[in-house]
Amino acid sequence: MTSPGSGLVEMRSSTTGGSPTPAPDEVHPSVRWGRAVAASGIGAFDWDLVTGELRWDDRLLELFGVEPEAFSGTIAAFEAVVHPDDRARVDAAQRTAISTCGDYAAEYRVVLPDGLTRWVVARGRALAGPDGAAVRLLGAAFDNTVVQDGEARVQRVLEAMPTAFFHLDQQWRFTYANRVAHELLGAVTQELVGGVIWELFPAAVGSEFERHYRGVAESGEPVSFDAYYPPPLDAWYEVRAWPTPDGISVYFNDVTDRHAAQQLLARDSRRTAMIAAVSESLTGTLDPEVGVSRLAQVLVPEVADWCVVTLVSETARGDWRERLRDVGWWHSDPARRPDLDRYAALRVSSLTDASFVARALSTDAPMLVGSGATAAIERVLVPGEARELVQGLLPESAVVVPLHGRGRTVGLLTLFRGADRPTFDGDDLELVREVAVRAGVHVDNARLYAEQRDLAAALQRSMMTAPPQSEELDLVVRYEAAAQAAQVGGDWYDAFRQRDGSMVVVIGDVVGHDVAAAAAMGQIRSLLRGIAVHTGDGPAAVLHGVDEAIEVLDLATTATAAVVRLERGSEPGTTRVRWSNAGHPPPAVVDHAGEVHFLAGDEPGLLLGLQPDPGREESVVELPHGSTLLLYTDGLVERRDQSIDVGLKLLADRLADLAGEGHDLETFCDELLHQMLPGRREDDVALVAVHLR
Repeated sequence: MTSPGSGLVEMRSSTTGGSPTPAPDEVHPSVRWGRAVAASGIGAFDWDLVTGELRWDDRLLELFGVEPEAFSGTIAAFEAVVHPDDRARVDAAQRTAISTCGDYAAEYRVVLPDGLTRWVVARGRALAGPDGAAVRLLGAAFDNTVVQDGEARVQRVLEAMPTAFFHLDQQWRFTYANRVAHELLGAVTQELVGGVIWELFPAAVGSEFERHYRGVAESGEPVSFDAYYPPPLDAWYEVRAWPTPDGISVYFNDVTDRHAAQQLLARDSRRTAMIAAVSESLTGTLDPEVGVSRLAQVLVPEVADWCVVTLVSETARGDWRERLRDVGWWHSDPARRPDLDRYAALRVSSLTDASFVARALSTDAPMLVGSGATAAIERVLVPGEARELVQGLLPESAVVVPLHGRGRTVGLLTLFRGADRPTFDGDDLELVREVAVRAGVHVDNARLYAEQRDLAAALQRSMMTAPPQSEELDLVVRYEAAAQAAQVGGDWYDAFRQRDGSMVVVIGDVVGHDVAAAAAMGQIRSLLRGIAVHTGDGPAAVLHGVDEAIEVLDLATTATAAVVRLERGSEPGTTRVRWSNAGHPPPAVVDHAGEVHFLAGDEPGLLLGLQPDPGREESVVELPHGSTLLLYTDGLVERRDQSIDVGLKLLADRLADLAGEGHDLETFCDELLHQMLPGRREDDVALVAVHLR
């Protein structure tokens, strides 16, 4: 093709002329080019910009659906077949090529005579004249409908997706974004295509988005991640990104609600764990001071940077400060704890009547200092060391929460946060209120229980009379409650003289472990003592008398008991020991040589209160002076993880060891209890030790 004009002429003659087809080696090169173009389905055009004449070859006429005789050869004829929606874009592409004498590229739709549309891709170039201005626009076009239909189907799928999708080229420009992507990202820009992601979304620079997107481009591996984009989007996204030959593709969902639900679940889990830890710290003891003092270490650092726990006394009189006592405190920073220790020692006495603590004592609601807590607290402290310590501890926010019992304030929680943590929000206050409710109920219950416990214990102690003095023997008694929470039960001991001067020693245990058991114990103890003193009978007859009294008085209780009477021996240097046992562990004897044995009869006796037993067994043994007799309740030798047989063997070993150490009777009993009892006792222990001088 020697010139644009001759080329088109040659192409048209090759398809419409009637001259014989020359042999292949005789065909002119321009003819061969024209045939190749026709075979490829490509049509050519030549637009003379000087004359305005537009020439199309036969293939282009066919492509546009225009009959040769109907084509007027003007640019207006071309524009008439271009889809109205595409005309402006095509015109712009032409103007750009003409004004720059550069390349022409356009993709547009043409409307065929039957109303159908066909996609056409056109490529060309504007040629300049002698003066440098464009005089001709030459080019070619081909049918791209199949490709466009496929792309349209893909695009329709992408547009119908409920998930946002976009594609970035290798220069990080958006080449496509579907409808959902525009909706989700519309707060930033309504036009994505053509923009560089880092320019449209500057907050993505240096974020998880950039790190993962660049990682996909560099590694060629797909990735999935969740990330947050700040306002104006202010949302969490679940993102999937994978590499493509010309960039990366991304689809994503807004998962803000899901993330909020997860955060709520995590918060609730932390709150549940916190409440469980609070409950554990409170229920581990019934001493209100010990229980609430542990709260500080539970709440720090989860809820606050440091904390002070205060109890309010009901018995103290005078100024309101006299009723307060800080019982627990903790700081998350070990270096600050010495200062907090000192501050806690001075705080209450340094508070003024305007203090937040004083105001919290008379209110049901927390007292919140949202910011500037250091200055606010300084203003309600008297001048001195406490104020200086607050300046060093530097709280930024604080809250004082009262602990309420039954119609009374039993304590206070004061929590502090530094400037590097946000102030206490609604969720924090709700959690602290729940902690305060539990702590307040615990303190109130513990105090009420302590009052009842102390009353019952005083009653029980009043019944545990001091043992009588004697020149012939030493007598020591001990009573150990099961735990701090249980100072009263059915175990008892007793020692008294009968009319003939014989010493009677009793050990017993009423079934049960509460105030009712203690009351029943008092009744049986009094019955046994009265019957023994009045009748002067031996141990077996006394136990039988108690059986009958229980039945006649309808006491509806059962108990174990061992009764021992010490009489003058048949030979000098001995003491006759007469005993009877009603289902109780056998008394132990450590003789003058340090040997240990138990006073056990042939048959175990029935418990008191089961049925009157006139045939109770009574046994007698002569013990040399220097022996020690030990009566005890089952709490000394029996527990859940230890059978009574194992306990008796252990008791015998301990008695033998202690006998060789030469202790006085008081120390002997104390050491025995120390060695035999576990740290946390499950049952009461009563003990009577008699040393025959």
